[in-house]
Amino acid sequence: MNYLGIDDDAFIRNNVPMTKQEIRILSLVKARIKPDAVIYDIGAGTGSLSVEAARLAPQGTVYALERNAEGVGLIRANAANFAVPNVKVIETEAPAGIERLPDADTVLIGGSGSKLEGILDAVTPKLKPDGRIVLNCITVQTLMQCIDYMRGHSDSYVYEAIQVQVTRLQQLGPYDMAKAANPIYIVTCCKK
Repeated sequence: MNYLGIDDDAFIRNNVPMTKQEIRILSLVKARIKPDAVIYDIGAGTGSLSVEAARLAPQGTVYALERNAEGVGLIRANAANFAVPNVKVIETEAPAGIERLPDADTVLIGGSGSKLEGILDAVTPKLKPDGRIVLNCITVQTLMQCIDYMRGHSDSYVYEAIQVQVTRLQQLGPYDMAKAANPIYIVTCCKK
């Protein structure tokens, strides 16, 4: 059975950054992925979002773009581990390679390598009308870069941004202590 929100520890990770379960769930809900969607996962890291997106789009294809060779291997391993053959891994540093992909219904951006504007420029003509970009930002600078881009392209996009703070309880002897994870900004951009 395919469900949303695979446990973090079910993924093969090593030292490559990974989008955590709660953020994956929110990001994928915001993405509104259809069963036959074409999806780009840019800066795919371990492939956690790619795997979950592929499970939501069993008749579609997820193109996982990752520049880090270790990440590329982890995406392939996680796709095999979760039996999602519709994940196609592309070792590249975006925006390189985007122009060769089919038009997208959804674009997930987890890492931009300081090339966000170039990535958004490359994605815009490839994104279908009513398509969505869901961007996870860990820094305020990336958030503002995205917002500035969307405001400058208001003829093409509408956007919303939320900030998410997840805190887990961790048992310490007879007590439970709150352990906060870093806050994440999730920006959802809809193409007009």
